[in-house]
Amino acid sequence: QVQVVESGGGLVQAGGSLRLSCAASGGSFSMYYMGWFRQAPGKEREPAAHISNGGRSTYYADSVKGRFSITRDNAKNTVYLQMNSLKPEDTAVYYCAAKRALGAFPPREYDYWGQGTQVTVSS
Repeated sequence: QVQVVESGGGLVQAGGSLRLSCAASGGSFSMYYMGWFRQAPGKEREPAAHISNGGRSTYYADSVKGRFSITRDNAKNTVYLQMNSLKPEDTAVYYCAAKRALGAFPPREYDYWGQGTQVTVSS
């Protein structure tokens, strides 16, 4: 059973940056695909970025491509989401998720989820 805990959210002005972190425990981190998702008020949760278990492959939603960067440090069991040029529409709860690295990348579903961290971008 993998546990993931997000951190790094907060309030930032439009155009600013934040880096989210997600610490994983309870499993062999390097054997898991990792993803960042977000859910804005009144909207469904949507994927933002994915990273393969070795970190060589990444995938981004069109809405964040060119502004967000997902990376991972397998030695620290941590995945990051660097968010630059933030916009008010990036305001959401951001969730980290993990899935065993079996099958297609990016995966359609993830098995383990964190509690989320709030990101608020003011205009």
